[in-house]
Amino acid sequence: MRRWADYKNHVKAVSEEERRNMEEIEEVSDIVSSIIQRRQELGISQSALAERCGIPQSSVARIETLKTTPKLDTLVKLMQALNLKLQVSAVG
Repeated sequence: MRRWADYKNHVKAVSEEERRNMEEIEEVSDIVSSIIQRRQELGISQSALAERCGIPQSSVARIETLKTTPKLDTLVKLMQALNLKLQVSAVG
């Protein structure tokens, strides 16, 4: 396996549980990537974003590096501060 896509496909093929885990990781990564992109577009530092949300800058850093998964209330705070909306849709 040489590429990330190959690894993801391999993990998804191992078992149903591993497939769900990988999909969850991908979904969280997509959300966090959107937060980072928007923060950078707005020219806001992690510290400034943290201040707007009332959370420590270290929490923003851990979320952005995927070292932690934010709770829903924290995610909502971050998204509101960046004028983003989270849309939920049914799969399949």
